[in-house]
Amino acid sequence: MATIRERRPGVWEVRTFTGYDDRGRPTQVSRTVHGTKKDAKRLAAQMTVKPNRKAGGKKVADLLDDWIETKAPTWAPLTLRDHQSRAAHIREDPIARSSVASLSVSDIDRWVSRMRKAGVGESAISNRHSALRAAVQQAVRWELIDHNPAANAPIQRPKRLHREAMTAEEVHQVLEAAEQVNEFAVLALRLAAETGARRGELAALSWDSLVDDRLVIDRQVTLVQDDDGKRRPEIRPTKTGSRRAVALGPSTLAMVTAEAERWAHLTVWMFGPDTDPVNPDRIGWWWRRAREIAGIDKRWRLHDLRHWSATHAIASGADIRTVANRLGHADPSMTLRVYSHAVDVADQAVAELLDGALQRGD
Repeated sequence: MATIRERRPGVWEVRTFTGYDDRGRPTQVSRTVHGTKKDAKRLAAQMTVKPNRKAGGKKVADLLDDWIETKAPTWAPLTLRDHQSRAAHIREDPIARSSVASLSVSDIDRWVSRMRKAGVGESAISNRHSALRAAVQQAVRWELIDHNPAANAPIQRPKRLHREAMTAEEVHQVLEAAEQVNEFAVLALRLAAETGARRGELAALSWDSLVDDRLVIDRQVTLVQDDDGKRRPEIRPTKTGSRRAVALGPSTLAMVTAEAERWAHLTVWMFGPDTDPVNPDRIGWWWRRAREIAGIDKRWRLHDLRHWSATHAIASGADIRTVANRLGHADPSMTLRVYSHAVDVADQAVAELLDGALQRGD
Protein backbone atom coordinates (compact mmCIF):
# COMPACT_ATOMS: atom_id res chain seq x y z
CA MET A 1 0.00 0.00 0.00
CA ALA A 2 1.41 3.39 -0.99
CA THR A 3 1.34 6.43 1.29
CA ILE A 4 1.23 10.09 0.28
CA ARG A 5 2.45 13.18 2.12
CA GLU A 6 2.78 16.78 1.00
CA ARG A 7 6.32 17.99 1.59
CA ARG A 8 5.55 21.54 0.48
CA PRO A 9 2.87 23.16 -1.68
CA GLY A 10 2.67 21.30 -4.98
CA VAL A 11 5.36 18.75 -4.02
CA TRP A 12 4.26 15.29 -2.86
CA GLU A 13 6.19 12.26 -1.66
CA VAL A 14 4.80 8.81 -2.50
CA ARG A 15 6.18 5.80 -0.63
CA THR A 16 5.41 2.12 -1.07
CA PHE A 17 6.56 -0.98 0.81
CA THR A 18 8.64 -3.31 -1.41
CA GLY A 19 9.55 -6.21 0.88
CA TYR A 20 12.44 -7.01 3.20
CA ASP A 21 16.20 -6.90 2.77
CA ASP A 22 18.68 -9.68 3.56
CA ARG A 23 18.56 -8.78 7.28
CA GLY A 24 14.78 -8.85 7.45
CA ARG A 25 14.40 -5.08 7.54
CA PRO A 26 11.47 -3.56 5.58
CA THR A 27 12.35 -1.74 2.38
CA GLN A 28 10.49 0.92 0.47
CA VAL A 29 10.60 3.03 -2.67
CA SER A 30 10.03 6.77 -2.59
CA ARG A 31 9.04 9.00 -5.50
CA THR A 32 8.50 12.76 -5.69
CA VAL A 33 5.56 14.24 -7.61
CA HIS A 34 5.28 17.87 -8.67
CA GLY A 35 1.61 18.67 -9.16
CA THR A 36 -1.72 18.09 -7.48
CA LYS A 37 -2.76 15.50 -4.94
CA LYS A 38 -4.61 13.76 -7.76
CA ASP A 39 -1.31 13.34 -9.59
CA ALA A 40 0.23 11.86 -6.43
CA LYS A 41 -2.67 9.44 -6.02
CA ARG A 42 -2.29 8.31 -9.61
CA LEU A 43 1.39 7.50 -9.04
CA ALA A 44 0.55 5.77 -5.76
CA ALA A 45 -1.85 3.50 -7.59
CA GLN A 46 0.83 2.64 -10.13
CA MET A 47 3.40 1.91 -7.42
CA THR A 48 1.12 -0.31 -5.37
CA VAL A 49 2.02 -3.95 -6.00
CA LYS A 50 -1.09 -5.85 -6.97
CA PRO A 51 -0.73 -9.64 -6.91
CA ASN A 52 -1.93 -11.23 -10.12
CA ARG A 53 -3.56 -14.59 -9.64
CA LYS A 54 -2.92 -15.54 -13.27
CA ALA A 55 0.71 -16.20 -12.41
CA GLY A 56 -0.36 -18.82 -9.88
CA GLY A 57 2.60 -20.43 -8.14
CA LYS A 58 4.98 -19.98 -11.05
CA LYS A 59 8.53 -19.38 -9.94
CA VAL A 60 11.17 -17.32 -11.71
CA ALA A 61 13.02 -20.52 -12.66
CA ASP A 62 9.85 -21.84 -14.33
CA LEU A 63 9.39 -18.56 -16.18
CA LEU A 64 12.95 -18.72 -17.53
CA ASP A 65 12.28 -22.22 -18.88
CA ASP A 66 9.05 -21.09 -20.54
CA TRP A 67 10.69 -18.00 -22.01
CA ILE A 68 13.58 -19.95 -23.54
CA GLU A 69 11.26 -22.63 -24.90
CA THR A 70 9.12 -19.95 -26.56
CA LYS A 71 11.96 -17.91 -28.02
CA ALA A 72 14.45 -20.65 -28.93
CA PRO A 73 13.07 -21.27 -32.47
CA THR A 74 13.69 -17.61 -33.36
CA TRP A 75 17.20 -17.36 -31.92
CA ALA A 76 20.50 -18.13 -33.60
CA PRO A 77 22.37 -21.05 -31.97
CA LEU A 78 24.91 -18.76 -30.30
CA THR A 79 22.14 -16.54 -28.94
CA LEU A 80 20.36 -19.59 -27.55
CA ARG A 81 23.56 -20.79 -25.94
CA ASP A 82 24.17 -17.40 -24.32
CA HIS A 83 20.66 -17.13 -22.91
CA GLN A 84 20.74 -20.69 -21.62
CA SER A 85 24.00 -19.92 -19.82
CA ARG A 86 22.61 -16.72 -18.29
CA ALA A 87 19.43 -18.48 -17.20
CA ALA A 88 21.52 -21.21 -15.57
CA HIS A 89 23.36 -18.60 -13.50
CA ILE A 90 20.08 -16.98 -12.46
CA ARG A 91 18.73 -20.37 -11.33
CA GLU A 92 21.68 -20.69 -8.94
CA ASP A 93 20.48 -17.63 -7.00
CA PRO A 94 17.61 -17.54 -4.47
CA ILE A 95 15.73 -15.20 -6.80
CA ALA A 96 14.95 -18.21 -8.98
CA ARG A 97 12.70 -19.54 -6.21
CA SER A 98 10.78 -16.28 -5.95
CA SER A 99 7.19 -16.14 -7.10
CA VAL A 100 6.73 -14.33 -10.39
CA ALA A 101 3.55 -12.68 -9.07
CA SER A 102 5.32 -11.14 -6.05
CA LEU A 103 8.65 -10.29 -7.72
CA SER A 104 9.57 -6.69 -6.84
CA VAL A 105 12.16 -4.08 -7.67
CA SER A 106 13.77 -4.68 -4.29
CA ASP A 107 14.13 -8.39 -5.13
CA ILE A 108 16.00 -7.42 -8.30
CA ASP A 109 18.16 -4.91 -6.43
CA ARG A 110 19.17 -7.48 -3.81
CA TRP A 111 19.94 -10.05 -6.52
CA VAL A 112 22.22 -7.57 -8.28
CA SER A 113 23.85 -6.75 -4.92
CA ARG A 114 24.53 -10.44 -4.27
CA MET A 115 26.18 -10.83 -7.66
CA ARG A 116 28.45 -7.85 -7.03
CA LYS A 117 29.42 -9.17 -3.61
CA ALA A 118 30.26 -12.51 -5.26
CA GLY A 119 32.64 -10.74 -7.65
CA VAL A 120 30.56 -11.10 -10.80
CA GLY A 121 31.69 -8.61 -13.44
CA GLU A 122 29.46 -5.71 -14.43
CA SER A 123 29.18 -6.96 -17.99
CA ALA A 124 27.97 -10.38 -16.81
CA ILE A 125 25.55 -8.74 -14.38
CA SER A 126 24.15 -6.63 -17.20
CA ASN A 127 23.73 -9.67 -19.45
CA ARG A 128 21.96 -11.71 -16.77
CA HIS A 129 19.73 -8.79 -15.86
CA SER A 130 18.80 -8.36 -19.53
CA ALA A 131 17.84 -12.02 -19.72
CA LEU A 132 15.68 -11.82 -16.60
CA ARG A 133 14.11 -8.58 -17.78
CA ALA A 134 13.19 -10.17 -21.12
CA ALA A 135 11.73 -13.23 -19.41
CA VAL A 136 9.64 -11.12 -17.03
CA GLN A 137 8.50 -8.95 -19.94
CA GLN A 138 7.28 -12.14 -21.58
CA ALA A 139 5.19 -12.76 -18.46
CA VAL A 140 3.71 -9.28 -18.87
CA ARG A 141 2.80 -10.05 -22.49
CA TRP A 142 1.20 -13.28 -21.35
CA GLU A 143 -0.76 -11.19 -18.81
CA LEU A 144 0.58 -13.22 -15.91
CA ILE A 145 1.65 -10.00 -14.16
CA ASP A 146 0.85 -6.33 -14.64
CA HIS A 147 4.30 -4.77 -14.74
CA ASN A 148 7.96 -5.63 -15.15
CA PRO A 149 9.96 -4.95 -11.96
CA ALA A 150 13.22 -5.92 -13.68
CA ALA A 151 12.76 -3.02 -16.11
CA ASN A 152 12.70 -0.55 -13.22
CA ALA A 153 15.79 -1.84 -11.40
CA PRO A 154 18.78 0.41 -12.21
CA ILE A 155 21.86 -1.47 -13.39
CA GLN A 156 25.30 0.05 -13.33
CA ARG A 157 26.60 -0.25 -16.85
CA PRO A 158 30.25 -1.29 -17.24
CA LYS A 159 32.50 1.48 -18.41
CA ARG A 160 33.39 1.00 -22.05
CA LEU A 161 37.13 1.13 -22.52
CA HIS A 162 38.61 2.22 -25.80
CA ARG A 163 39.19 -0.88 -27.86
CA GLU A 164 42.82 -1.26 -28.81
CA ALA A 165 43.69 -2.35 -32.31
CA MET A 166 46.57 -4.24 -33.84
CA THR A 167 49.16 -2.28 -35.75
CA ALA A 168 49.49 -2.61 -39.50
CA GLU A 169 52.92 -4.16 -38.93
CA GLU A 170 51.42 -6.88 -36.73
CA VAL A 171 48.83 -7.64 -39.40
CA HIS A 172 51.56 -7.92 -42.02
CA GLN A 173 53.57 -10.24 -39.80
CA VAL A 174 50.67 -12.61 -39.16
CA LEU A 175 49.74 -12.72 -42.86
CA GLU A 176 53.32 -13.62 -43.77
CA ALA A 177 53.36 -16.31 -41.07
CA ALA A 178 50.09 -17.74 -42.40
CA GLU A 179 51.95 -18.97 -45.48
CA GLN A 180 53.64 -21.55 -43.22
CA VAL A 181 50.33 -22.73 -41.70
CA ASN A 182 48.02 -23.75 -44.54
CA GLU A 183 47.63 -22.98 -48.22
CA PHE A 184 44.16 -21.54 -47.54
CA ALA A 185 45.13 -19.60 -44.41
CA VAL A 186 46.72 -16.61 -46.14
CA LEU A 187 43.61 -15.74 -48.15
CA ALA A 188 41.28 -16.39 -45.22
CA LEU A 189 43.15 -14.07 -42.87
CA ARG A 190 43.68 -11.42 -45.55
CA LEU A 191 39.94 -11.33 -46.27
CA ALA A 192 39.26 -11.11 -42.54
CA ALA A 193 41.48 -8.03 -42.35
CA GLU A 194 40.23 -6.34 -45.53
CA THR A 195 36.50 -7.07 -45.36
CA GLY A 196 36.01 -7.33 -41.59
CA ALA A 197 34.14 -10.59 -42.11
CA ARG A 198 33.38 -12.65 -39.02
CA ARG A 199 34.83 -16.13 -38.61
CA GLY A 200 31.60 -17.92 -39.53
CA GLU A 201 31.10 -15.64 -42.53
CA LEU A 202 34.59 -16.48 -43.81
CA ALA A 203 33.86 -20.19 -43.51
CA ALA A 204 30.71 -19.82 -45.61
CA LEU A 205 32.42 -18.08 -48.56
CA SER A 206 32.22 -19.89 -51.88
CA TRP A 207 33.73 -19.01 -55.22
CA ASP A 208 30.43 -17.60 -56.46
CA SER A 209 30.55 -15.17 -53.53
CA LEU A 210 32.91 -13.14 -55.72
CA VAL A 211 30.81 -10.93 -58.00
CA ASP A 212 32.94 -8.62 -60.18
CA ASP A 213 35.21 -6.83 -57.67
CA ARG A 214 33.00 -7.43 -54.65
CA LEU A 215 32.62 -10.18 -52.10
CA VAL A 216 28.99 -10.95 -51.30
CA ILE A 217 28.54 -11.94 -47.66
CA ASP A 218 25.06 -13.26 -46.95
CA ARG A 219 25.51 -16.36 -44.77
CA GLN A 220 27.66 -17.91 -42.08
CA VAL A 221 28.68 -21.35 -40.86
CA THR A 222 27.37 -21.97 -37.36
CA LEU A 223 28.33 -24.92 -35.17
CA VAL A 224 25.14 -26.62 -33.98
CA GLN A 225 25.18 -29.15 -31.16
CA ASP A 226 23.47 -32.49 -31.85
CA ASP A 227 21.57 -34.52 -29.29
CA ASP A 228 24.69 -36.64 -28.77
CA GLY A 229 26.69 -33.53 -27.83
CA LYS A 230 28.71 -33.30 -31.06
CA ARG A 231 28.90 -29.99 -32.93
CA ARG A 232 28.29 -29.97 -36.66
CA PRO A 233 28.61 -27.03 -39.09
CA GLU A 234 25.39 -25.66 -40.53
CA ILE A 235 24.79 -22.84 -43.02
CA ARG A 236 22.72 -20.03 -41.51
CA PRO A 237 21.99 -16.36 -42.32
CA THR A 238 24.50 -13.80 -41.09
CA LYS A 239 24.35 -12.57 -37.50
CA THR A 240 22.07 -9.66 -38.43
CA GLY A 241 20.34 -11.55 -41.23
CA SER A 242 21.65 -9.00 -43.73
CA ARG A 243 23.37 -9.29 -47.09
CA ARG A 244 26.29 -7.05 -47.94
CA ALA A 245 28.67 -6.67 -50.88
CA VAL A 246 32.16 -5.61 -49.83
CA ALA A 247 34.58 -4.17 -52.38
CA LEU A 248 38.05 -5.74 -52.64
CA GLY A 249 41.26 -3.90 -53.39
CA PRO A 250 43.23 -4.77 -56.55
CA SER A 251 45.83 -7.02 -54.90
CA THR A 252 43.29 -8.92 -52.81
CA LEU A 253 41.00 -9.29 -55.84
CA ALA A 254 43.92 -10.69 -57.84
CA MET A 255 44.66 -13.17 -55.06
CA VAL A 256 41.05 -14.38 -54.90
CA THR A 257 40.88 -14.68 -58.69
CA ALA A 258 44.12 -16.70 -58.80
CA GLU A 259 42.90 -19.07 -56.08
CA ALA A 260 39.56 -19.49 -57.89
CA GLU A 261 41.38 -20.61 -61.05
CA ARG A 262 43.28 -23.13 -58.94
CA TRP A 263 40.44 -24.58 -56.85
CA ALA A 264 37.02 -23.70 -58.29
CA HIS A 265 36.91 -26.84 -60.47
CA LEU A 266 37.42 -29.01 -57.35
CA THR A 267 35.12 -27.42 -54.78
CA VAL A 268 32.54 -24.68 -54.44
CA TRP A 269 33.99 -23.54 -51.11
CA MET A 270 36.75 -20.97 -50.87
CA PHE A 271 38.73 -22.48 -47.99
CA GLY A 272 38.98 -26.20 -48.52
CA PRO A 273 38.71 -28.88 -51.19
CA ASP A 274 35.96 -30.72 -49.27
CA THR A 275 32.30 -31.01 -50.19
CA ASP A 276 31.37 -29.20 -46.95
CA PRO A 277 32.45 -25.71 -45.89
CA VAL A 278 35.46 -25.42 -43.60
CA ASN A 279 34.79 -25.61 -39.88
CA PRO A 280 35.07 -22.09 -38.35
CA ASP A 281 37.20 -23.60 -35.59
CA ARG A 282 39.71 -24.57 -38.27
CA ILE A 283 40.09 -20.93 -39.35
CA GLY A 284 40.54 -20.05 -35.69
CA TRP A 285 43.37 -22.57 -35.47
CA TRP A 286 45.02 -21.07 -38.57
CA TRP A 287 44.98 -17.71 -36.82
CA ARG A 288 46.43 -18.97 -33.55
CA ARG A 289 49.21 -20.86 -35.32
CA ALA A 290 50.09 -17.87 -37.52
CA ARG A 291 50.05 -15.59 -34.49
CA GLU A 292 52.44 -17.96 -32.71
CA ILE A 293 54.84 -18.09 -35.67
CA ALA A 294 54.71 -14.30 -36.08
CA GLY A 295 55.46 -13.82 -32.39
CA ILE A 296 52.81 -11.14 -31.86
CA ASP A 297 50.92 -10.64 -28.60
CA LYS A 298 48.70 -13.60 -27.65
CA ARG A 299 45.89 -11.26 -26.60
CA TRP A 300 45.05 -10.65 -30.25
CA ARG A 301 42.20 -12.83 -31.51
CA LEU A 302 41.07 -13.63 -35.01
CA HIS A 303 38.19 -11.20 -34.38
CA ASP A 304 40.77 -8.45 -33.88
CA LEU A 305 41.45 -8.48 -37.62
CA ARG A 306 37.86 -7.24 -37.96
CA HIS A 307 38.54 -4.52 -35.40
CA TRP A 308 41.75 -3.54 -37.17
CA SER A 309 39.84 -3.23 -40.44
CA ALA A 310 37.26 -0.87 -38.94
CA THR A 311 39.70 1.15 -36.85
CA HIS A 312 42.15 1.68 -39.70
CA ALA A 313 39.36 2.61 -42.15
CA ILE A 314 37.77 5.20 -39.83
CA ALA A 315 41.10 6.67 -38.73
CA SER A 316 42.00 7.06 -42.42
CA GLY A 317 38.87 9.14 -43.05
CA ALA A 318 36.23 6.59 -44.14
CA ASP A 319 32.72 7.61 -43.13
CA ILE A 320 30.90 5.65 -40.43
CA ARG A 321 28.05 4.44 -42.63
CA THR A 322 30.40 2.91 -45.19
CA VAL A 323 32.37 1.13 -42.48
CA ALA A 324 29.16 -0.07 -40.83
CA ASN A 325 27.99 -1.53 -44.15
CA ARG A 326 31.30 -3.35 -44.62
CA LEU A 327 31.09 -4.81 -41.11
CA GLY A 328 27.44 -5.78 -41.45
CA HIS A 329 26.30 -3.62 -38.54
CA ALA A 330 22.54 -3.12 -38.68
CA ASP A 331 22.87 0.32 -37.07
CA PRO A 332 25.78 2.71 -37.80
CA SER A 333 25.41 4.12 -34.27
CA MET A 334 26.81 0.83 -32.98
CA THR A 335 29.88 1.31 -35.17
CA LEU A 336 30.24 4.83 -33.80
CA ARG A 337 30.05 3.62 -30.18
CA VAL A 338 32.53 0.79 -30.60
CA TYR A 339 35.07 2.71 -32.67
CA SER A 340 34.77 6.18 -31.14
CA HIS A 341 38.54 6.23 -30.56
CA ALA A 342 39.14 5.90 -34.30
CA VAL A 343 36.67 8.71 -34.94
CA ASP A 344 38.76 10.92 -32.63
CA VAL A 345 41.83 10.22 -34.76
CA ALA A 346 39.96 11.00 -37.95
CA ASP A 347 38.58 14.19 -36.39
CA GLN A 348 42.09 15.39 -35.64
CA ALA A 349 43.03 14.86 -39.29
CA VAL A 350 40.00 16.91 -40.37
CA ALA A 351 41.00 19.68 -37.95
CA GLU A 352 44.47 19.83 -39.47
CA LEU A 353 42.99 19.86 -42.99
CA LEU A 354 40.67 22.76 -42.19
CA ASP A 355 43.42 24.59 -40.29
CA GLY A 356 45.62 24.39 -43.38
CA ALA A 357 42.83 25.75 -45.57
CA LEU A 358 42.43 28.73 -43.25
CA GLN A 359 46.08 29.70 -43.39
CA ARG A 360 46.82 32.73 -45.57
CA GLY A 361 49.42 32.26 -48.27
CA ASP A 362 52.77 34.00 -47.84
